[in-house]
Amino acid sequence: MAMLRIDDIITSLESIISECDASGSRLGYFAALYLKVTKSVKQGIEAGQFADGARMEKLDVLFAGRYPDAYHQWKNGQQTTASWRIAFEQAARSQVLVLQHLLLGMNAHINLDLGIAAVEVCEGQPLNPLKPDFDMINSVISALTYQVLNELDHISPLLSLLGLHAGNEDSILIQFSIDNARDGAWCFAEDLAQKQADAYQACIMQRDATIAKLGASLVKTKGFMRFTVWVIHLFEWKNVRKIIRELNEYQKKKLQVNSSV
Repeated sequence: MAMLRIDDIITSLESIISECDASGSRLGYFAALYLKVTKSVKQGIEAGQFADGARMEKLDVLFAGRYPDAYHQWKNGQQTTASWRIAFEQAARSQVLVLQHLLLGMNAHINLDLGIAAVEVCEGQPLNPLKPDFDMINSVISALTYQVLNELDHISPLLSLLGLHAGNEDSILIQFSIDNARDGAWCFAEDLAQKQADAYQACIMQRDATIAKLGASLVKTKGFMRFTVWVIHLFEWKNVRKIIRELNEYQKKKLQVNSSV
């Protein structure tokens, strides 16, 4: 079987977006965000941004491909990781903010999938030579994701109200950090790389359970935070297809502008 390429992943993501657009599924939100990330990684490889372009493409295919795999497993009623299950389950809840849907996807993908992909791409070899490119791909993910999250104000006009809870250390919704997730993913990869056979699978299962709990915390708000989320939701766009198209088309425009500079 031929090795998948980044273009194959991009095609798969575009298919998911189209499917979610047609069905009005909120699962299309993360797919629209991640399509831009994957395209930007491809551009970085083509521009020689990474130390080992071939290895980086393999890493990205292994990493990015875990999301479409999980999506199709879920759609087909098959078992998926608990981390992705919590993200997919929340797509049925209309009261969950667009921001929360996006963070649920990033939580499962970075906190669990990235470490597994890093170990797989090294194929039993030491992880350290991968670290510079690992950090680089995460810089791309971090920059683009924060950019999208910061530009959600046209979809969710009152999102800035979350700033009222900036000192709330009990809320993962406020404290969630992609940079911390990246560092945690590397530590997880280092731990996983030392395991074999049953211990390898046990390590993944334990990590998955932990990350699933973090995912649940992203949507489990209480007290004044719950009230704030409710107010934000009142003024947030409700048309799922419109949000998917806005996220997708907006990112296309940004990519076109960036590529023309």
